[in-house]
Amino acid sequence: MLWLAILLPALPLQVFTRGIRDALPLAIVAAPPGTTLLEVTPCAQALGVHPGMRGTSALALVPELRLQPRDTAREHAALAEIATWAGRFSPRISLSPPDAVLMEISACLRLFGGASRIERTLREALQAELGFEARTGCAPTPLAARWFARTGLSFDPARALQTEGDAATSAPPEPLPPVTHGHASPAHWLSMIDPLPLPLLGEDGSCDAHTLALLEGLGLRTLGEVRRLPAAGLARRQAQSAARTLARARGELPDPRPWFEPPARFDHGLALPASTHQAEALLFAARRLFASLAGWLQAHHAAVDLCSLVLEHTSRPPTLLELAMGEPSQDEARFALIARERLATIRLDDEVRALRLQAEHAVDARPASSDLFGDPSASDRDAALLLARLQARLGRSAIYRLDAHGDHRPESAWLACEPGAVPRTTGAGRSAPAKTLRTTSKAHERLRPLWLLPVPGAISPERLTLLGDAERIETGWWDGQVVRRDYYLARDVDQSLCWVFNCLDAPGEWFVHGYFG
Repeated sequence: MLWLAILLPALPLQVFTRGIRDALPLAIVAAPPGTTLLEVTPCAQALGVHPGMRGTSALALVPELRLQPRDTAREHAALAEIATWAGRFSPRISLSPPDAVLMEISACLRLFGGASRIERTLREALQAELGFEARTGCAPTPLAARWFARTGLSFDPARALQTEGDAATSAPPEPLPPVTHGHASPAHWLSMIDPLPLPLLGEDGSCDAHTLALLEGLGLRTLGEVRRLPAAGLARRQAQSAARTLARARGELPDPRPWFEPPARFDHGLALPASTHQAEALLFAARRLFASLAGWLQAHHAAVDLCSLVLEHTSRPPTLLELAMGEPSQDEARFALIARERLATIRLDDEVRALRLQAEHAVDARPASSDLFGDPSASDRDAALLLARLQARLGRSAIYRLDAHGDHRPESAWLACEPGAVPRTTGAGRSAPAKTLRTTSKAHERLRPLWLLPVPGAISPERLTLLGDAERIETGWWDGQVVRRDYYLARDVDQSLCWVFNCLDAPGEWFVHGYFG
């Protein structure tokens, strides 16, 4: 097995700064009653504020400094969000609180071109899409991977896998050679653990502070020095947890990890360190959530055509924005485009302090295979995107689609329906055959103007030059809207091509019903 650890340094601070574009002086303080600064932004550090200061002292030094209480629930939610997003790299993921996510990547090395490429791609994508800065580390055990990510050691996992396979069919390994040049080969990964500092034993809560203090009191500084101590001596001093932790990291004891199960419903939030009502700032923060949603959809091989963006205010009820995509999609750029249109149409009466994105009812979306001549459905997707943008900007009720209706009367031969509605058959509804005159041209029969007037307008027959024979429409006897007309293609005195009819009922007036382009 090969584990990749994603370590989030300064996670209490990152959960608040990931949604803002501009740097601001911000500090995370411990939960009351203490007011000690835990983490500070680089902007605040430049002004002389540093972790460990008292909050009052920091405010006296930098009055514009924002003090944000630590939110451990939001930190855990951020780990779950990262684990959900990372599902597109590997399905075997485990949370490692308080600040890490572990991935087992041995099965996907060939797909992504090796562990080094996965590490680099993951770090860059995590920074660009979700706004988290991370460190990564690889090792054959989850605990060692976490320690390597913390200390920044490098490792050659490809050779490690080869060595593991050889070791499984051969005699027990010989004593390991020392680490050289700070970059260990797979045969040295165990020896890479020895120089690591002693406080790493307390990384995930395996060793308590009393045990660490005891070992430090013995003059120990590295994990290698702990490993060389007799186990019986550690047991007599109630320090067995140190030996067990070290054995788990070296693979000498099992280290089972519960697998992370991605939620069936996407629901993640993002807090803003400073409330705002600016659409661009809100859209920048929302992009983080859209990237997370895209990762969740890719991991499920699914897509959604509707999601909800909730704007949480300080003193007012939240504002709900429904984002209709026009068709199922997993494209974060499309989500952001629709959100931009919706934000442009609303007016916020109160500042927004947090965002929340919710999506459910995902449908299967298998990736399309590449084609030499391009994707033939691309034009359809463009049309659907245009329709979704128009609906987001103008409202769903302002956009409709025309559908054919089985009626010979021109004003009743079409229907306005919802854009996403299933097209009706042209034979739906009651209709009756109309009486038509014999015509000389089949093409002439089918001519209909795209510009049909809502109400036919009276016109003098002296203005018209008739082109071709008449098309008689005589129908509508069943609903009281009787129509008895002779339609002609005609040219007006202003040379416009129009569609006119002569009413067969007295007094036999002429009307223009539409125009051709």
